[in-house]
Amino acid sequence: MFVIEASILSADFARLGEQAREAEAAGAEGIQIDVMDGHFVPSIGFGPAVVWALRPLVDVKLDAHLMVLQPERHLAAFVEAGADRLIVHWEACLHPHDVLKSIRGLGVEVGLAINPGTSLKVLEEVLDLIDVVQVMTVNPGFGGQPFIHSQLDKIRHLRQMLDDRGKAVSIAVDGGIDITTAPLVVRAGATILVAGSSIYNRAAPVAENIARLRASVTQTWGE
Repeated sequence: MFVIEASILSADFARLGEQAREAEAAGAEGIQIDVMDGHFVPSIGFGPAVVWALRPLVDVKLDAHLMVLQPERHLAAFVEAGADRLIVHWEACLHPHDVLKSIRGLGVEVGLAINPGTSLKVLEEVLDLIDVVQVMTVNPGFGGQPFIHSQLDKIRHLRQMLDDRGKAVSIAVDGGIDITTAPLVVRAGATILVAGSSIYNRAAPVAENIARLRASVTQTWGE
């Protein structure tokens, strides 16, 4: 089984609410909101106010992906705004254990993202603290980047690590997810597909793009 989360970084910013509703209506199980501070990543974008504005418009999970330095400074604000899950980056946390425990203490799901150049070894001491590992298959900060195929091995090894330890931790994959790469990452062990530009584009409506993305997996590997 897998779920699809629509990344609104690629949506029409003038119609964020409408585009979030379109994704929900098309069957997306979540909306991922990319938060960028201009320091950890070059871009600047979104904040708690966007979560607050979207929360009453959709019933699906709102996933705040915090691509920011010192994320511990912002956790409570995103939870108060209505986020259901907070994902922080290992690379951005001075004390990852404390940050992950703080998220758990706020009563929402705990996510940890790792960049393409980060080894799975960093997860060994924190698997008990997290609900989701988000494997970045692009370097974070910009939408529409090409998928880094070397990360497929990382996803496979992560799936094996979790299975060997009996951990019920979801694997999300973010970056370059489209009808070509989606079947590959699900086959490798991913359970959450975060897709932006393959959902929000001018080539086809959101509903058609989500249907194609889901079909690319189910027709290849089954549900």
